[in-house]
Amino acid sequence: MAITTQYTAHILIVEDDTSLADWIKEYLEMKHYQVTVQERGDLAVQFIKEQNPDLVILDGMLPGLDGIDVLKAVRPAFINTIIMVTARDEELDEVLGLEMGADDYLTKPLRANVLSTKIRKHLERQTIMKRSQDIETEVGRSSDSFQYGDFSIDKQARSVELSNKIVDISSNEFDLLWLLAERAGNTVTRDELIQSLRGFDYDGFDRTVDLIVSKLRKKLNDNPSKPYRIKTVWGQGYLLVKSAW
Repeated sequence: MAITTQYTAHILIVEDDTSLADWIKEYLEMKHYQVTVQERGDLAVQFIKEQNPDLVILDGMLPGLDGIDVLKAVRPAFINTIIMVTARDEELDEVLGLEMGADDYLTKPLRANVLSTKIRKHLERQTIMKRSQDIETEVGRSSDSFQYGDFSIDKQARSVELSNKIVDISSNEFDLLWLLAERAGNTVTRDELIQSLRGFDYDGFDRTVDLIVSKLRKKLNDNPSKPYRIKTVWGQGYLLVKSAW
């Protein structure tokens, strides 16, 4: 009788060293992960955007685009785990990778048990967060409100709370924040925000949305120089991050 393998997660390996990529792939498949290998950074970006793997193991030095450029291209839209790997054991590389959006870091030569443990821990964390967000979203849909961690917004009461404290915001600020919260995890374009708030097409010059977002970041304890709660998606719009509260 044939035995069907039950895969636990889809992992993308971005590595141009064929022998190393084959070793990681074989090892992870033994752990019952579904594994895909990409050798080029530019192809990895396309794959991540189209396939949304559960976890990415990303080499620092790649043809096409290097690891840092891959991070720039896929964050913040891709919210799953990215583990950076490099042959250079330098603190600067580690800090730069983490600053650009990597969730964890490993240096070569890789140790199988360490890699396996990091993958398992990150996937467990993602599962817990997704379940929590699904519950919060369902509650929000049924009550016309949303809650993400310590942040909550209620459309009927037109109130916002952060860490159990009422946040004093204006009517325009609430309307914009509600649109972002309603589509949390997805980019809301500046055109959409302008049209929804003021009822006219964006002409390329109005900066009202940017000013409102700046005020909201201050009131919601976001980092104005490196925002992580309301992120700017350059050339597109803004995104409220579900897991940042």
